[in-house]
Amino acid sequence: MLRGRARRAREAHAGTGDDPLDAADPLSGADPLSEADPLDAAQERRVRAVLALGGVPQADLPDGVQQVRLRLLERAASGREAPRDVSAWAAVVASNLAMDWHRAKRRQERLGERLAALRQPAHPSGEDSSVLSVAVAQGLDELPDAQRQVVVLRFYADLPVRSIAEQLGVPEGTVKSRLHTAVRALRARLHEDEVV
Repeated sequence: MLRGRARRAREAHAGTGDDPLDAADPLSGADPLSEADPLDAAQERRVRAVLALGGVPQADLPDGVQQVRLRLLERAASGREAPRDVSAWAAVVASNLAMDWHRAKRRQERLGERLAALRQPAHPSGEDSSVLSVAVAQGLDELPDAQRQVVVLRFYADLPVRSIAEQLGVPEGTVKSRLHTAVRALRARLHEDEVV
């Protein structure tokens, strides 16, 4: 799903001269993306982390990052003012993309098959931290979308409650309630699995 949108966006710009890669001069040494890229390196890392923690597969992360860039460029092209906090805005867009990915995935296959694949670690390890990481990831997968979204934005994207509320368009109390319920569910899950 994410790949198709990114591909269509690239095709739309192909040959128009709008693509910063078309203007690349290999002899100049200048990076054309550094001037045209609406996301800096730190923002891109945050977007990747939010997408990954939201359940988007590693192979789809570059397309997700491109989608966030595209939405920021579309916003600017439509004449709307830039977000006050681009980093927070990008994290929320990434979180919404992750939610969209989950919805599309659920339509394509049963949730149980996806969870079974996620529960099989690629390299089993006896380290406590990897066991805890897997348990937390599984716990996040089992949370409702709205709760998972606020947990990822608060604890992984490190956004304050006020910023999350503004970006999602919900009251701060709603964000706090979702966080409280989600954290309580995660704690119960970790104790139940005897991870902590």
